Amino acid sequence: MDSVSNFINKLKIASQGHKPSFQFPASRYITAIAEALAGKGYLAEVAKKGKRKETLQMMLAYAGAIPKVHMVKRISRPSKRIYRQARELRPVRQGSGLAVLSTPKGILTDSDARQQKIGGEVLFEIW
Repeated sequence: MDSVSNFINKLKIASQGHKPSFQFPASRYITAIAEALAGKGYLAEVAKKGKRKETLQMMLAYAGAIPKVHMVKRISRPSKRIYRQARELRPVRQGSGLAVLSTPKGILTDSDARQQKIGGEVLFEIW
């Protein structure tokens, strides 16, 4: 079970179905990814629900009636890990998208990783 792939699929299905929100089981890793996406405007809100089995309630961000998430592409998989140095990171879709990386300083977007001059595992691209 790959939690990042499951999260990406839920996000993609919710945005293509024009759903206002979706839930996903909470973990520190998925929470960090969701907060990075919320910081860049792809998710409107991220909130934890429940006490025993915590879940994340994520509100999708919309520009009018159009969801801001058009497509999500998984880059690094459990069977094939993809790592990039800071100087190898390029803008996604000429700057209209972003890549999410797992770095030694936590989950960062590609622009933040270039700014801090650190690389890491490229998890996925979103636009």
